[in-house]
Amino acid sequence: MFKTVGLVARYDKKAALKLAEELAEHLAKEGLKVYLEDSLVAKISAPQAETVSLAKMQTDFIITIGGDGTILRTCITVPKPEPPLLTVNMGERGFLTEVEPKNALEAADKILKGNYRVEKCTKLCVSTGGKPFPDALNDVVISAGEPSTILKAQICKNGKPILKCQADGLIVATPTGSTGYSLSAEGPVLDPALDAFVVTSICPLTVFPSLVLPADSNVTFNISSPKEVLVSIDGKYRKLVSDQELMLKVTVSKNTTSFIRFEEDFYDRLRSRLLFKGTQ
Repeated sequence: MFKTVGLVARYDKKAALKLAEELAEHLAKEGLKVYLEDSLVAKISAPQAETVSLAKMQTDFIITIGGDGTILRTCITVPKPEPPLLTVNMGERGFLTEVEPKNALEAADKILKGNYRVEKCTKLCVSTGGKPFPDALNDVVISAGEPSTILKAQICKNGKPILKCQADGLIVATPTGSTGYSLSAEGPVLDPALDAFVVTSICPLTVFPSLVLPADSNVTFNISSPKEVLVSIDGKYRKLVSDQELMLKVTVSKNTTSFIRFEEDFYDRLRSRLLFKGTQ
């Protein structure tokens, strides 16, 4: 079924680079065309693989070797529609990852035999002045461009004002991202089956409950102060935006991220990697 595969690995861990070499050799022997992210070319030896930039990695599936940061970096950059991801945990928490390094070759073999399922995850589309940002798998964070500056915003749903907010910032998170920064800011965890997203404030000056909104909502943030804000996508893309009448629009994207999964489900990961991480 799959004929081509891309390999993406974190740069700062020798074990991740070694595993990338092993996977490249193994998959090439299985008859797949292997493409290696070009930033790794000087760090590993994989003569059977071709190098390509992440922005041009159009393969049948991609294997990421790293943590959630490696996954988010991949999802921001790869061409759309995104190929499915097999995610190998070489990170600190690895909430989004699927398999441990010792099981990576076995997982690759399962994929080639068709023994897997695909989990599709919602992404967010954010734009200002008609200019789009990269889609967000986890979250969009809107904050003042300067420290200790309060963000003042009018939040509108489908063109109708619903709440005003004064806070250090606002987080708009997908169900996937609801377990990240939004949760740290006391937002709710959204079941991935929910067709929704959540808006959570960061250190609000007044009571501001998290808002869980339907996926078909068109949400706009009319920023009255400051005149320059920082927009962060998944913590991997940042841009300062300024305008006299600053408005940001957030909707659910037409694009999705697909994860290759085996047996473990969302609540298994929630229990073992998030709720009880570091307490056992």
